[in-house]
Amino acid sequence: MSVLRLLGTALGMSAIAACLTALAPSLAESVGALSVPQATVDAAGADVLVLHLVGLLAWLAWAWGALGLLLTAASALPGLAGDLAAGTVRRVLPAGARRAAAIALGIGLGIAPPALGVAAGAVDGTTTTQELARPTVRSAVPDWAASTVPERQPTHVPDWAAPAPAGVPDWPQVAAGEHVVVRGDCLWSIAERRLAAGTGSEPTSAEVAVAVRAWWQANADVIGPDPDLLLPGQVLRPPVLP
Repeated sequence: MSVLRLLGTALGMSAIAACLTALAPSLAESVGALSVPQATVDAAGADVLVLHLVGLLAWLAWAWGALGLLLTAASALPGLAGDLAAGTVRRVLPAGARRAAAIALGIGLGIAPPALGVAAGAVDGTTTTQELARPTVRSAVPDWAASTVPERQPTHVPDWAAPAPAGVPDWPQVAAGEHVVVRGDCLWSIAERRLAAGTGSEPTSAEVAVAVRAWWQANADVIGPDPDLLLPGQVLRPPVLP
């Protein structure tokens, strides 16, 4: 869990509570006014009754959100407490709200980037090898073109060009189990779908968070240091989950 995101979310909820305290009637006043609606309308008008109703609904929405965030944070705890919180949050929040709460709290993302220096070194080495190989290719192509292309062009070029209308696949060929990123994908949704397909049931937020970390570590050379940034066309290898 990311401490900075946890503190930021707590400050945001505190700011919303402060705004509600300043702008909306207190809970006691709203409950008292709504318990005798006719008397409230006769004494202060219908608009005051509506104000109390809106204020009460706003406080209920804030309390529901705060409870969901608290349970989502507790679901990352190990042992029975985390399991109990995960089971409770599945009953309190729908799937979309659980995903948003987990992202807001940074569950599964508050870890150091995995061994990117080694991957970068490997990429640099590959690039250097390719650059060293290019002069050989460039020196060989003119010799081949000068000796063979003029003789074979009249007979072989039409045969070679004929298969071109078949086209080239839009996406790279991938092995079984690999995932090609499309627009709108994120590690959370990918990991959640794979867990649901593998177990046949909806995974908990804590299980998805563990899977997100595993997907990132297994594909650090493709994703890079930011797990929230996926590009369409990237091919991700499935991690080995416990």
